[in-house]
Amino acid sequence: MSIVTVQLGQCGNQIGHEVFSAIWGDAHGRHGLCSKKENESYHDASKERFFCEEESEVPVARAVLVDMEPKVISQTLAMAARSGHWKYDDRSHFCQKQGCGNNWANGYSVHGPRHKEVIMNLVQKEAEKCDRVGGFFTIMSMAGGTGSGLGAFVTQSLRDAFPTSFMLNHVIWPYGTGEVIVQNYNSVLTLSHLYQSSDALLVHENDVIHKICAQLMNIKQISFRDVNQVIAHQLGSVFQPTYTAEGALRYSRNPLGDLMEALVPHPEFKMLGLRNIPQMPERSLAYSTFSWPGLIKHLRQMLIANAKMEEG
Repeated sequence: MSIVTVQLGQCGNQIGHEVFSAIWGDAHGRHGLCSKKENESYHDASKERFFCEEESEVPVARAVLVDMEPKVISQTLAMAARSGHWKYDDRSHFCQKQGCGNNWANGYSVHGPRHKEVIMNLVQKEAEKCDRVGGFFTIMSMAGGTGSGLGAFVTQSLRDAFPTSFMLNHVIWPYGTGEVIVQNYNSVLTLSHLYQSSDALLVHENDVIHKICAQLMNIKQISFRDVNQVIAHQLGSVFQPTYTAEGALRYSRNPLGDLMEALVPHPEFKMLGLRNIPQMPERSLAYSTFSWPGLIKHLRQMLIANAKMEEG
């Protein structure tokens, strides 16, 4: 089943680009960890979920890009095209010339209703390209106005248009000392509305990811791209193909459905967190060895201690 991604606002579009880049890089990696046949099967399963083929033979991301300002979307489209590995559909984005000014109500009550038809038509066209739609994955920030306000409105519209499809919202929790003075209000309003429409909310905290970059990745001058790449790596570990729990050597066909079944036991318990190990600079991986029992034991210790990152 395919997943349609909806990238909302500056944060959502920048993270979305890193997610697709991470997924493509992982699917095309040559690490010698499995046979050629298994690697091809993994590649095909990953590609079916997140990319479609066009005449150019360059994989096209199953995504809709939305922002109220054109700058970030133009940069995102250009970066994907320059990579030469994959690209976005030039017809699957929507932007305006005036942003929401970090005003949640402006995104939810003004831009949302005004542009609903255009945005939903783009999503509908993207869904129609899929043989089977496994659900929708939205990426947004809670601090600003477009990602939070417009994002909440778009999620509600998706639920109305696709009532039986799975809906996973990935939200970025703002820094505790963020620059947006109304971020606390925006966050509360966003969560309250998403809770009514979404099947699950996967939360990443900027402060935690920043700490991972500093302490585990050994990055001296941390940029937003560094933070976004760590988030993308963690999201890729969730969405890439895995064997089914029954033990059969076949990949799960419904990743969002399996995720909801395992992690959302009740409609009111839908806020999800993510713990990812090992988290280290790529240059250090060649000098490290891991075993599944050791990793699982470490994760269990993190769970008991309620630790959000590896210590020591």
